[in-house]
Amino acid sequence: MEYDVVIVGAGPAGLSAAIRLKQLDPDLSVVVLEKGSEVGAHILSGAVLDPVGLDALIPDWKEKGAPLDTPVTDDRFYLLTRAGDVRIPNWPMPKLMSNHGNYVVSMGNVCRWLAGQAEELGVEVFPGMAASALVCEGDRVIGVVAGEFGLEPDRTPGPSYEPGMELRGKYVMIAEGVRGSLARQLIEKYELSKGHEPQKFGLGMKELWEVRPEVSKPGLVLHTMGWPLGKNAGGGSFVYHLGDNQVYVGFVVHLNYENPHLFPYMEFQRFKHHPLIAPLLEGGRRIAYGARAITEGGWQSLPKLTFPGGVLLGCSAGMVNVPRIKGNHNAMLSGIAAAEAAHAAIKAGRAGDELVDYEKAVRGGPIGRDLKPVRNVKPLWSKFGLTASLALGGLDMWIGSLTGGWSPFGSISHGKTDAEATGRAARFEPIDYPKPDGKLSFDRLTNVAFSFTNHSEEQPCHLTLKDAYVPIDINLPRYDEPAQRYCPAGVYEVVRDEDGGNPRFVINFQNCVHCKTCDIKDPLQNIVWTTPQGGDGPNYPNM
Repeated sequence: MEYDVVIVGAGPAGLSAAIRLKQLDPDLSVVVLEKGSEVGAHILSGAVLDPVGLDALIPDWKEKGAPLDTPVTDDRFYLLTRAGDVRIPNWPMPKLMSNHGNYVVSMGNVCRWLAGQAEELGVEVFPGMAASALVCEGDRVIGVVAGEFGLEPDRTPGPSYEPGMELRGKYVMIAEGVRGSLARQLIEKYELSKGHEPQKFGLGMKELWEVRPEVSKPGLVLHTMGWPLGKNAGGGSFVYHLGDNQVYVGFVVHLNYENPHLFPYMEFQRFKHHPLIAPLLEGGRRIAYGARAITEGGWQSLPKLTFPGGVLLGCSAGMVNVPRIKGNHNAMLSGIAAAEAAHAAIKAGRAGDELVDYEKAVRGGPIGRDLKPVRNVKPLWSKFGLTASLALGGLDMWIGSLTGGWSPFGSISHGKTDAEATGRAARFEPIDYPKPDGKLSFDRLTNVAFSFTNHSEEQPCHLTLKDAYVPIDINLPRYDEPAQRYCPAGVYEVVRDEDGGNPRFVINFQNCVHCKTCDIKDPLQNIVWTTPQGGDGPNYPNM
């Protein structure tokens, strides 16, 4: 099938690109491919939305019924200790950290609404269509293969096999989100990260709770740092109050932690028992759970955004503002900029040209102005720890926000990749985590059921090993096989005989919530996340 533009991913970046293309020229043919069972099924974000991207894309979004119903009314920051908390005042913080004018939203619902706007303009949106391969002509990407179904576990066609379809376009826009399988191939194939810092990541885990009416405070935004992570890892939490007595409770662990015994999911569960958080959740009920990697490299780690035949959008490139914990606005702005560059090239008869104007618009426009002043917060935290980074990072943000991005520190290097940062297990003491109580905290497999994840068991395992011997022969003795712990869905197990011998590495791919942590954190980069058949994976409601 031939189109003017093929877009992979129906998140905020991909849908914004599609809408802007049709706004500029209703006659352009545009298709959006989404691997989830429906638009929004795989969208997981905090989320407090800065509406700047939506304002630029659909200025009358309020009149058109965009689901931004809960404006932020109160913005609080806390530093937690084991038994208490210290509130950090808002006044010393740079203006960019204020959430005034932002909204607590479900980004899944925002994307469902954006998809409706796109379809009204004539965009073809195909959910359940996983883009599994690139189509190239010489050095140029001309399309993708999507919609292959019915493969047997050995990857041979089964009785209900349906071959994939080639969707070709003058331009291909990759908006898969963090660590997408096609984006990873493109970054490697065209060396898009050459000359840039390695990308950094965090693991974000989130639960949706229905709480007692008397503790519900719609519009309250709360962030914490400190306990329970302490010196073991960087990260923190968010608690966002929506309407209808619903609250998002989330926890982020930076994936550059050294101690391979760290169990991010259990850190999240322990956090909910803190005296600042437990009274909110007691008497309530958890409705949904999910997890997703987050790009944290920022300005230094932005790769080259263009390749022959297409571009990287949003989190496929890594446009999250880490201290603000926001990336959706930049994702939308990137989609708009890419659409304008592609439209100009097609209109001028230059459809074969690389979209250098898109790269210029991102780095020299509002996205660059958002990312550059905060570029040193993450590396300062990684190098000097939480306390020092609060002072140094805060100072650096103030200077950067007043000078357009200049910093006395320059641009600090991130150093190692998150995989390389993993230390040997023998250097660290194992961590004893309390057993979940089933009321505020839950075991992984119980929580995964609340992600409504489903994968057909007849298909090939989409989590592939470059070398099947690495998990047991190398990772287990060196790192106590950390995949057992860093996966927030219990996909990976080391199973032993009754006498404790004969360890075996088991992959329960049916549990996978598509967070991509294994693709990022495996010490030897031995696990490769590939896309399962379309429609499989989590089905997030109101997340």
